Amino acid sequence: MMTKKLGTQVRQDQIARAALSLLAAHGLQGLNIERVAQRIGMVPSAIYRHFKSKDEILVAVLELIEQRLLGNVQAVYQESPDCLERLRLLLMRHIRLIRENEAIPRIIFSEAVGFGDPARRARLYGIIEGYLKQVEEILRRGQREGTIRDDLDPATVAVMFLGLIQPAAILWHVSAGRFDATGQVSRAWEIFCEAIRTK
Repeated sequence: MMTKKLGTQVRQDQIARAALSLLAAHGLQGLNIERVAQRIGMVPSAIYRHFKSKDEILVAVLELIEQRLLGNVQAVYQESPDCLERLRLLLMRHIRLIRENEAIPRIIFSEAVGFGDPARRARLYGIIEGYLKQVEEILRRGQREGTIRDDLDPATVAVMFLGLIQPAAILWHVSAGRFDATGQVSRAWEIFCEAIRTK
């Protein structure tokens, strides 16, 4: 039986997804070309047709995370016309993304990505900065529409929005899933929403 040959972009995406899954199970130290190849049914040498090294695979994983974050932003625009509701939906999508991809906190807070190689660190910062800009835009729209206080700086509020997620995600991660991150984020949203909405 012949195996269907996949396009380069499809195969690269498949490799990045496999790496993300392996990072969740084994951490950065357990990520290697052989495991990635085994996960998707390829020989290790075939991986090198798409990525020159483990470092390039890590960059592809960061790009996959970026796609998912920005995909969540696009989705909430389709789900609701109300800016406050968009923010709430985005918050819940974000925490679900983390809970369904345990590798994300491992990658962001790893020495090799978040605190190591300057190029990867810059790439990670760019992803977070781009996401924050999208949150800022939702906030600005809410200010123009009169649902969000116009005396608030959108850039500051966007970072505060991210702050609703990160502590809950860290506690969920270090407790091996025992901490109720979704419940915490939902409760924190009520306080945050009350603080930013027009009265």
